Amino acid sequence: MIAPPLLKPGDTIMFVAPAGPLDRQRMELAKQRLEERGYRIKMRDDMFAETGYLAGSDQRRAEELMQAFLDPEVDAVFPGTGGYGTMRMLELLDFAAIRANPKLFIGFSDITALHSALNQHAGLVTYHSPNPMWGLGSEDNLQPFSAKYFFGAVEQAAHDELADPQDGYLIECPDGVPQPVAWGSGRARGRLVGGNLSLVAAVEGTPYAIDTQDAILLIEDVHEAPYRIDRMLRQLQLAGKLEGLRGAVLGQFTDAYDEDEEQPAEGDDFSVNGVLRQYFADAGIPVLMNFPIGHYPQNCTLPLGAEVEIDADAGTLRVLPLLAPGH
Repeated sequence: MIAPPLLKPGDTIMFVAPAGPLDRQRMELAKQRLEERGYRIKMRDDMFAETGYLAGSDQRRAEELMQAFLDPEVDAVFPGTGGYGTMRMLELLDFAAIRANPKLFIGFSDITALHSALNQHAGLVTYHSPNPMWGLGSEDNLQPFSAKYFFGAVEQAAHDELADPQDGYLIECPDGVPQPVAWGSGRARGRLVGGNLSLVAAVEGTPYAIDTQDAILLIEDVHEAPYRIDRMLRQLQLAGKLEGLRGAVLGQFTDAYDEDEEQPAEGDDFSVNGVLRQYFADAGIPVLMNFPIGHYPQNCTLPLGAEVEIDADAGTLRVLPLLAPGH
């Protein structure tokens, strides 16, 4: 795996729109805030294109993403938002060219399909993180917890303050931030893989499916009823993707669904947490649930494809040191 160099003031970030249409006002605010931190921002004139529920055609979005990776002036690629559309362009990407031009890449939600493809086919460590349009581009900016671990993950100076060169850093969850709950016991180290559960399930059976062998699985989702979460987890189980795991991190499963229509069964076993418990509580591996990551204001940034350590007895997750190219 290649861990691209972290950012420093003066570096260039390119905004891209690989999924849904972008909100111009929010993206301009995200641009302003990053410029105030010393970064240069690039974006194409057609980044705000709209074709139905997509940010322009599949070809346009794929060309934009490839341009970002191939541009020697660009140091990082920031998708504006998720939504839908990244799966439609996967086969249009040149992963060998991306591997030859590694850039820091962020995002979550529908961006999960790109994380999986870049991890698998370009060998690139990527960052499951807030998207500019709903973090830096929101009126309230990133929440302090999210900002700490976003810049601590992607920015060299902030990373140096946060991380020990030998031990990496713990994710610390203060009051007001969801507190992880442990299932199982013991410690586990492994590559962190996954992201949005809907996308992880959607790419299963394709060349872009995640590799979970000896890995730590991360999943989160939004507005999904228990039976749909059950179906997606059963798909992964039937595909063998829940076997060989060293551990799991279950993030936020947010936004209430219509319980009258979508949860006819009574009892905690068939709530969202009840379904997660069925698959993970007795899996014989360390599991952290209710972790502060996903479609939630406190959205922690974690490196996909890199090594992490979870400790179920302590209820902690540690991001282990990354090595940049040439180090």
